[in-house]
Amino acid sequence: MNIILFGPPGAGKGTQADKIVQSHNMFKVSTGDLLRKEIGKKSNLGDKIKLLINKGEFVSDDIINNLIIKILSDKKLYNKLIFDGYPRNLTQAENLNSLISKHNQKISCVLSLNVDKEIIIKRVLGRQTCSKCGLIFNEYFNPSTNDNHPCGDKFLVKRSDDNEKIILNRFENYMEKTLPILDFYKKLNLLYEINGKAKIDEIFKQIGGIIASLET
Repeated sequence: MNIILFGPPGAGKGTQADKIVQSHNMFKVSTGDLLRKEIGKKSNLGDKIKLLINKGEFVSDDIINNLIIKILSDKKLYNKLIFDGYPRNLTQAENLNSLISKHNQKISCVLSLNVDKEIIIKRVLGRQTCSKCGLIFNEYFNPSTNDNHPCGDKFLVKRSDDNEKIILNRFENYMEKTLPILDFYKKLNLLYEINGKAKIDEIFKQIGGIIASLET
């Protein structure tokens, strides 16, 4: 089973993807994580990617597609992928379909988290990531505690692109370039729309029900 998870920046895709990974033994493909790893290498490509991300813009399709090809070529991850933040435009969606078919795999479902812009802003401004274990928290909606995060608050960091101006730019980019892809997957009868304004566990319950229905 391969799954695509959609939603505007701050919709909670990463949180839900992590929960799906843990409960269904899948591998999360986050282009954001892959790009930030390249930034961490401080290469010329990484510096270019950092500049684009900090402006709230998308990197080129060629860069993203090459990263995806490496993932699909890994036999250990065959039909065990959940795509978080990819594809981001119709060209990438069509390319992913081609690559998936080329590697004898398929997309089982496309999950779209629907969230209002006002909630998105608060979710992103409060977002925190643990630099040690990688878990994602939110100081407003899902704060780090001793019970859910043994690493402690000292490892919590915020992304440099998490500010209101960039959030709004990224949201508009999503609405303009990414949202039309939903029609593409709707025509393929793969699209499931989910209330992304609900609590984290309620959203995951919706997702779990969809996955269970596809596994039977």
